[in-house]
Amino acid sequence: MTITRWDPFREVVALQRRVNSLYRDMNEGDDPVAAASFTPAVDIYEDAQKVVLKLEIPGIDQKDLDVRVENHTLTVKGERKFEAEEKEQNFHRIERRYGSFFRAFTLPTTVDTESIAASYNAGVLKLELAKKAEAQPKQIQIKVA
Repeated sequence: MTITRWDPFREVVALQRRVNSLYRDMNEGDDPVAAASFTPAVDIYEDAQKVVLKLEIPGIDQKDLDVRVENHTLTVKGERKFEAEEKEQNFHRIERRYGSFFRAFTLPTTVDTESIAASYNAGVLKLELAKKAEAQPKQIQIKVA
């Protein structure tokens, strides 16, 4: 009988192989480029007058974006398409994600959903949501008696 040295990472590597195999089996037969969706990064900040969202979505045409507000929920949908003329090329690596994305944000009740401004510049979608007048801070004068 031979003595085998115990390696604690052997089971972890075996588990990783099984999980990778499971994901490969799920995507078998699908176009891997079309199946790979992505989630754009977003920054959200606010000041006294507005709430601002900035989504990183480079390479997406304005016509492929859909921004909606319904029941105090802001949704942003879009799609980055893989160009057909590039499919015939011999790629060495494809790291950019293609496909559709969907992000939903619950808006606070202080936001005026009727006054939303959207702009798209250098691959960044900027949404400015104005706050309602009653939600903006007011300074109160103190009277000296």
